[in-house]
Amino acid sequence: MKHHKGNGFRVIVVDDDREMRNSLSHLLTRANWQVETLGRGEDVAARLREFRPEVVLSDVRMPGMSGLELLSSLGHEDVPPIVLISAHGDIPTAVKAMQDGAYSFLEKPFDPNRLLTVLVHAAQQFRQQMETGRLKARLANLSGLDRILLGECPSIVALRQEVFDLANSDAPVMVEGETGTGKELVARALHDLSAHAGGPFVAINCASIPLEHFEAFMFGTAGGVRGVLASADSGTLFLDEVAACPLPLQAKLLRAIETQEFTMLGASGPTKVKMRLVSASNEHLDTAIEQGRFRQDLFFRLNTLELTLPPLRERREDIVLLYAHFLSQQAELYEISAPEPSAEDIAALMSHDWPGNVRELRHVAERRILAARRGSGSVAAAIRRDDDLDEVPETLRLAIAAFEKQLISQAIRTHLGRMDAVAEALGIGRRTLNEKIVKLGLNKAELL
Repeated sequence: MKHHKGNGFRVIVVDDDREMRNSLSHLLTRANWQVETLGRGEDVAARLREFRPEVVLSDVRMPGMSGLELLSSLGHEDVPPIVLISAHGDIPTAVKAMQDGAYSFLEKPFDPNRLLTVLVHAAQQFRQQMETGRLKARLANLSGLDRILLGECPSIVALRQEVFDLANSDAPVMVEGETGTGKELVARALHDLSAHAGGPFVAINCASIPLEHFEAFMFGTAGGVRGVLASADSGTLFLDEVAACPLPLQAKLLRAIETQEFTMLGASGPTKVKMRLVSASNEHLDTAIEQGRFRQDLFFRLNTLELTLPPLRERREDIVLLYAHFLSQQAELYEISAPEPSAEDIAALMSHDWPGNVRELRHVAERRILAARRGSGSVAAAIRRDDDLDEVPETLRLAIAAFEKQLISQAIRTHLGRMDAVAEALGIGRRTLNEKIVKLGLNKAELL
């Protein structure tokens, strides 16, 4: 006989025939199952909560409650799978059993190996189902930060607590960190946990706005461009790379922050606005102040509260966890199975300095998935390709990304979220559109 180890799985055996119960109990116990036997179907429900089996094995024809009636009475999602056996097996009975939700139906006399195989598969499936349910329940009870700001190193654990503590304050927050550390992610978390969560979240990269259009873009024009300040009313405005804000307009921005009102270009009177302001910079603004590029009074106003994001090289214990997370995301997007990281992949991840931080790691995971679709690739190769891209100026990358984000957002609004029409209007494939939406952090529901 082949061995089909039960690995400590628990099973309830239900049969009115004592000899059959004992025979099945002996078979299953030898295969390392924990077994409880019952002579009546009516007794099963009471034992489920106490014994907590992964599978129920029941005869079909019994005095009182039959196996089919037992199946019907226990028909809800938390109940373990039920395998039915019968000496009176026929096609109608088997079909009825499977239609009613039985995991399997076996006719006596059955092959012991076949029975053990079916039971092990049923128990494994139920255990995985319950584990998935517990994980979903745990995630549902979290504040959201454990999923959004992923990581287990002390600096990230402390950051999550700081974000949670600062979320309900209306005071401006300055988020400092190198490029790619997740500053917009933190700004979004502050918004989602705040009293402004029901309002818009407007993210602007100051470095991507042409100087000659900055004032109109930020403050709007009477009868024309609404402006980002007005767009963020009742919500949160995130000013990324705030050091790039033109010096002549910094006084006007400071006044808007302090008075919660501003004047559009060409308007005769002020426009009131109530919003939370979060700003970010990948350089220390002290240097910009010393060089005369940034007003000190504006810095003090923006820096009322401060958060600092650690670079990825200082949180190496999170690298593999983050890589696995991004790999899973990209695998789902491209509809393939995520490749298991090899020892060489782990070594490449841990030996790299990650100058592009979490953003670079996400790109590496995406390239690894693209290579896996062709049946090739490695983490080391994906990292080398990312290094080759370092020659592209960061400001150019930001400008291109901002332009794509604005173009796609407008197309989604114009076509009312019909993604096939959006892709056609932009002249790109649907898959390419989905990739860009994920990479740019767009949320279709928030655009409509």
